[in-house]
Amino acid sequence: MKLENSKGVKRIGHTALRVKDLDRSKSFYMNLGMNLIWDDKDWCYLEAGTGKDGLALLGPTYKAAGPHLAFHFEDKKEIEKIHYDLKNSGLKVGAIHDHRDGTASFYMQDTEGNWLEMLYVPEGGIKSNI
Repeated sequence: MKLENSKGVKRIGHTALRVKDLDRSKSFYMNLGMNLIWDDKDWCYLEAGTGKDGLALLGPTYKAAGPHLAFHFEDKKEIEKIHYDLKNSGLKVGAIHDHRDGTASFYMQDTEGNWLEMLYVPEGGIKSNI
């Protein structure tokens, strides 16, 4: 299926992993050199290098989303177009919602049941709460 009104995916921005011990996992990835950008009681977000490649760690009590790949977009209108096109093609997509870190996204499953997030990231990247 080709999305007629959308420019399309340009990059996979982050992967979200479910972890058993958030503090242990966070320490592991920080020891690999990743930078902690967002730290919460049940999840965190880290970036590698120049802040373009991210990793979300979802603790055992985190319920808002499960493991997924996130496609990042620099224009909020782009995820709105993709959302519209996917919904009109008959696929089930979640509502677009704004996040505390300045981003906005929606979740969906691909044709094989894998979870995807379409995420708008504002210019300047994801805001830190650190």
